[in-house]
Amino acid sequence: MRKSIQAVQAPVLEDALAGYLDYLATQRRMSAHTLRASEIDLRKLHELKAGRSLEALKMADIRRFAARLHMQGLEPRSLARVLSTWRGLYRWHVRQGRLAHNPVLDVRPPRGAKRLPKALSVEQTGALLDAPVEGLLEIRDHAIFELFYSSGLRLAELSGLDVSGMYSVQGDEVIVFGKRSKTRSVPVGEAARRALRAWLAVRPQLAAAGEAALFVSQRGTRLSDAMIRVRLGRWAKTKGLPVHVHPHMLRHSFATHMLQSSGDLRAVQELLGHADIRTTQVYTHLDFQHLAKVYDAAHPRARKKT
Repeated sequence: MRKSIQAVQAPVLEDALAGYLDYLATQRRMSAHTLRASEIDLRKLHELKAGRSLEALKMADIRRFAARLHMQGLEPRSLARVLSTWRGLYRWHVRQGRLAHNPVLDVRPPRGAKRLPKALSVEQTGALLDAPVEGLLEIRDHAIFELFYSSGLRLAELSGLDVSGMYSVQGDEVIVFGKRSKTRSVPVGEAARRALRAWLAVRPQLAAAGEAALFVSQRGTRLSDAMIRVRLGRWAKTKGLPVHVHPHMLRHSFATHMLQSSGDLRAVQELLGHADIRTTQVYTHLDFQHLAKVYDAAHPRARKKT
């Protein structure tokens, strides 16, 4: 995977594209992951326009480029992201007065099947988090997974936490640095606080001198996002869960279970740090699925006759 990314990044981007990437990095302060995705999207445009300037491209060209990418197997969801990157590129140049029009403005990807986020049931979550903990690394991992589920954090938000300071667990809340460089505060439940206390008691056995990170690796440095994914997948497998569990699934589970219990969509939006409530509304579909299952199991006229 690393080799393929390096191969994509090898050619030097022209100034019109490189300048926009620099803007995303320095002004928008996008994460490294988002920047890599944006660069790949811009390289697609660079290849498709075949030497023509951005100003020379018309809406018909953009539609043709999008159709070609779709024919090459790019899913509607991914194509939407590509078009969004291109749209942002043109918008930036128009704002700077370098271009007169944005040919991507009214180009939309084909509709794809709406995929709902996968969430664990309350019982599966309990099986994951209530399993016995053995050894130093499992104490750390248990604290990580409890905090994911307790506060609905994104992976980058959790891995970026420090022991103290601005972005850390402070009493019964955690302060995180979220998307779009926004800071938010989220409550931390008692089960997560207990798991964190257990981890902090043994953390000095792993942490290097002066290391600020809350969660550290065996080398004593900040635990990487990739290792957190690996540890969670392995933990779920050894604890007997029948599904692959990843960090965002715990965030989905947090959101789904909160909505099922409270019915307060706005509160869940605030807790998740969503800028647009439409992003949060996907969980209402999951909540309906849960209600439909309860109905099918309980209503005397819903069950099929045997």
